[in-house]
Amino acid sequence: MKLVVVESPAKAKTINKYLGDSYKVLASYGHIRDLPSKEGAVDPNKDFKMNWGINSDSKKRIHEISEATRQAEKLILATDPDREGEAISWHIYEILKNNRALSSNCTVERVVFNAITKSAVTKAMEEPRKINEGLVEAYLARRALDYLVGFTLSPVLWRKLPGSRSAGRVQSVALRVVCEREHEIEVFKPKEYWQVKANLRAPCDTIFEAKLYSLDGKVLKKFSLENEESAVSALEAVRVGGYSVHNIEAKPFKRRPAPPFITSTLQQEASRKLGFSAKQTMKAAQLLYEDGKITYMRTDGVSMAEEAYQSVRKQIGADYGDKYLPEKTIRYTSKQKNAQEAHEAIRPTKFGLRPENLVTKDKDAFILYSLIWQRAIASQMMPAVYERTTADIVSSDGKAVLRATGQVTKFDGFTRVYTEGKDKDEDENSEDDNDQNKKLPSLKVGYDTGLVDSDKSQHHTKPPPRYTEASLVKKLEELGIGRPSTYAETMSKLVDREYVKNENKQLRPENKGRIVTAFLENFFRQYVEYDFTANLENKLDTISDGKLNWKSFLGSFWSDFKTFVDASMELRMTSVIDALDGDLSDHFFPDHDKDGNAIENPRKCPKCNNGRLGLKLSKNGGFFGCSDYPNCNFTRNMTTLSGDGGVLEVNRVLGKHNETGEEVYVKTGRYGPYVEMKVANQEKPKRMNIPKDWGAEAISIEQAVKLLSLPRTIGEHPDDNEPIKASLGKFGPYIQHQKTFVNLESVNDLFVLGNNRAVSLIADKRANQFSRGQRNVEVLNDLGVHPETKEPLQVLNGRYGPYVKSGKINASLPKDMEPSAITPGFALELIAKRAANPVKRGRGKTTRRSTSRRSSKK
Repeated sequence: MKLVVVESPAKAKTINKYLGDSYKVLASYGHIRDLPSKEGAVDPNKDFKMNWGINSDSKKRIHEISEATRQAEKLILATDPDREGEAISWHIYEILKNNRALSSNCTVERVVFNAITKSAVTKAMEEPRKINEGLVEAYLARRALDYLVGFTLSPVLWRKLPGSRSAGRVQSVALRVVCEREHEIEVFKPKEYWQVKANLRAPCDTIFEAKLYSLDGKVLKKFSLENEESAVSALEAVRVGGYSVHNIEAKPFKRRPAPPFITSTLQQEASRKLGFSAKQTMKAAQLLYEDGKITYMRTDGVSMAEEAYQSVRKQIGADYGDKYLPEKTIRYTSKQKNAQEAHEAIRPTKFGLRPENLVTKDKDAFILYSLIWQRAIASQMMPAVYERTTADIVSSDGKAVLRATGQVTKFDGFTRVYTEGKDKDEDENSEDDNDQNKKLPSLKVGYDTGLVDSDKSQHHTKPPPRYTEASLVKKLEELGIGRPSTYAETMSKLVDREYVKNENKQLRPENKGRIVTAFLENFFRQYVEYDFTANLENKLDTISDGKLNWKSFLGSFWSDFKTFVDASMELRMTSVIDALDGDLSDHFFPDHDKDGNAIENPRKCPKCNNGRLGLKLSKNGGFFGCSDYPNCNFTRNMTTLSGDGGVLEVNRVLGKHNETGEEVYVKTGRYGPYVEMKVANQEKPKRMNIPKDWGAEAISIEQAVKLLSLPRTIGEHPDDNEPIKASLGKFGPYIQHQKTFVNLESVNDLFVLGNNRAVSLIADKRANQFSRGQRNVEVLNDLGVHPETKEPLQVLNGRYGPYVKSGKINASLPKDMEPSAITPGFALELIAKRAANPVKRGRGKTTRRSTSRRSSKK
């Protein structure tokens, strides 16, 4: 028997089908061991010895693989064809060797395939190799590097920046990119400019638009008309009229298709066109890969296999005709200096499987396959051909020259199938892109064009947009930071640790993230420099190539890094606070509001009018305090900061309640912003926290009124006519019936959820709540509810046999009584006896849980 080990069970099932009965295919379920999240997992003092940990699930996999290996004549390690896949194979081999599961008669081979198809798998089995030591050493170096940075730098943050979570090698640099963009937005000052446009009538009676191009012999640039006065003067010159076509220039140009997807471009396009997160994209791509529909989805390569080129060209000819098929195959090369092009680009395994014919239950996978298929097909099609026409039209006095531009598609080429998406224009080059898509009427030199109307318009430059997941991936790739396969995890960590907020698909740094970045830039600047981080990636690639010893690389890095860390431990808190307070002044205390109006003395304490507000650090994180403390105890929580920098107006009136007429306030407290309203005949006002998704700066009076209507009674439960209520708590939106609580996905569900759905959710929760954390717990009989506590009264079958349960009290059944014979009255007696005689458990503690049958026998 030949044993094949892959990562996933889906992959194992498919490959076993291809290889037949003489093979046994098992799944490792990813990595079977990893560095544990505790100190000492990597020991620099022992030549960077790595102490691997194995969880309970992995132990089961290891046992299964070990037993199968002892009976196998050959072990074939067929994990993914990248650095991580090579590492998984190495881990499996090392564990089997240490467990003495490998006999002298068992040969070990490593095979890789880029697609899970019968031909690809069969071919791979015919071309085995050894485990690539270079890739394994690069993996070990990367894993040790990330561990040492994270577990050495994070404690510094915990001590010097209370409230912060952790720091990572790539994560910290990605956070810096997001924070720098936010700073650009905050300090950006709009610049005014004006444009003059006219509508002209062509001889064919078609009206078209033209823009003022030059005035008095001078070509107008973007800011030539810098105010309304200059725009009015230019408009007067345009209104002289008497226009005729002076010059026409038509230039053909071509647009060539983009190469097939690599990991990063797939994530970018899926974000732009489908609204997918990087994590969502990789999950859908994994399903397609394991189902044999696409090639491996973690790749930097832009080329395809020769048989794929032949297949795609055949498909193009059949579907679109020979005019869309280039004479020769189009070859692409990567523009990335550190690209690993050992694998193919991401493409369909069978181009004949059109998207509409794909069978899959996963909606995301279906949509993503369409994108991959279209991009791969388009990459081998003819260029699109356009003709761009520019017409200069001069006034009768020769002072004003209007320019009209248009574009005509001569041949659609690859755009018939696919057009690459674009990020929002970051440098606001011009509005010409929109003009190029217009079509001009037929014009010739000397034609007269009548002036229909003309007007001026005011514009302001705009700040660069916030990063989206797509544009951040693109930026990190340009900087050479991280690897495409790690971007999804990096994005998730930034959001999960509340360093970044993904708001309307835009990444905005939270105040916590701003402070962490400022700290690292001040005291660990070298380690968040873009060039430094990119250079580390290059060195890891050099290790892969076998040109650099991985332990020498770690030793060089660690000696410098440890020196920085040790020095930072000696930092005084006052030094840290002063540095952060100065660096983040523009963010926390801007000198102008959203409308550009100047703010006089933004740091002035609003309570005493004498002190200066400054950054303070406490065990719960950062806050602002008055310099005149203890005479003035004014503080302001960081949650009062708006998303655009600056401070929210707290204790502000949002509007009036539509029914009571009472004023509704937005305020902030210890746990963040909330809405408040006085209630008749009640001493205390009604309050409700503002959900993060709604935001204090954006909340409307309608939303506030909804929040203040909570808790909302949805209806009555059909079993006991007790109310089912919906409300918002510390852990988010929920519904409640008696003592059963069910979390809801969205705050909006609180106001639209119906009674039938609520009853169903509660039933699901109760059916599952007794089995969580227990083994083989089964509900044998539901006896209703306890008359006093209103807790469910049930007969259950657990690890040690049947028992009755109500709330937290468990009571064993008499040995000779069948569970089906238990009546509600007898069950209540058992519960009452157990409540009166709780079982002692160690150190004098008591519990109301039942004793086991094993205990009762004793």
